[in-house]
Amino acid sequence: MPSIFQRLFAPSDPRDAMRTLYNAIVAEGRQPHWYVEGQVPDTMDGRFDMIVAILAQALMRLEALGAAQESVWLTELFVDDMDGQLRQEGIGDVVVGKHIGRMVSALGGRLAAYRAALSGEADLSEAIARNLYRGDAPSADALAHVESHLRARWVRLGCLSRDALMAGDLG
Repeated sequence: MPSIFQRLFAPSDPRDAMRTLYNAIVAEGRQPHWYVEGQVPDTMDGRFDMIVAILAQALMRLEALGAAQESVWLTELFVDDMDGQLRQEGIGDVVVGKHIGRMVSALGGRLAAYRAALSGEADLSEAIARNLYRGDAPSADALAHVESHLRARWVRLGCLSRDALMAGDLG
């Protein structure tokens, strides 16, 4: 147990300011409606994909707010969380780095796809089908459910201040 002096004078982790937002993203990505009405596969990959979809929107909003450093911290929290999840699943040290590399690459690709789709340069339903369903054709109702909820979140995020977003408000 750390002494009182260690706790008082220990440098704080600047990423702590982003933990509330990250926890809100994960909680939203685990909401049952994505997996029931939206028919996103309720698997480890499906949950990863859903969390990344919401994380991508939060990162885009932080970017729009000029909060580049906060975006980096949020991404680092994601990487740390995924590292911990892999280790809990029994993935060994030797291959964790490779898995994390693939996950970060997936985040980058999905971020680009969702950015293009939400700016009107690409079709959001195609990006959703490719990234959440990994090419398996979802029902029209399921796709509409996910697309409408992601679009609505994007609109609401556009109304949020930096402080509200960092406080975990996802709109």
